[in-house]
Amino acid sequence: MGTPPEVEMEARTATPKHLSHVFDHLADRLSHEYATAGETENKAKENLLMDLREGRGHALMDGDETLAVITWHDEGGIANTSFAANEEFFTAKTVRFCKRHIKKIQKLCGNVPIRSMSQSDRPDVERWFALIGFEKVEQHENSATFELPSNRA
Repeated sequence: MGTPPEVEMEARTATPKHLSHVFDHLADRLSHEYATAGETENKAKENLLMDLREGRGHALMDGDETLAVITWHDEGGIANTSFAANEEFFTAKTVRFCKRHIKKIQKLCGNVPIRSMSQSDRPDVERWFALIGFEKVEQHENSATFELPSNRA
């Protein structure tokens, strides 16, 4: 019989329902990041929801399962991202998907640089960002800022 084909990941316009699902199953690593940033989970969810209400958010789906929500907002010609995910999001499959998808977000934003900040002390975070195409642009005691350069010729 063989194995069934692997379901392709996709991004959909995120809704508050997607966001609630992710926060109901939030990865412990992200709870820790929010706490390190001095933010509660509710505050992080509110920030993501504000971007969603302005049409700047995608739900990252694996079949019918919502694995993550990514949002963005422009600050002075740079698109800053916010992110929430469940533990199942953190796999090689999702890294490959995100490498393609972040380019789509960048195009939607007018090919400006994309910035993401991480408060994680996990050793795999920097490697994960590098695989997607980001470069580390700042390092502080409890955080690192990564940037995907603009895609302008």
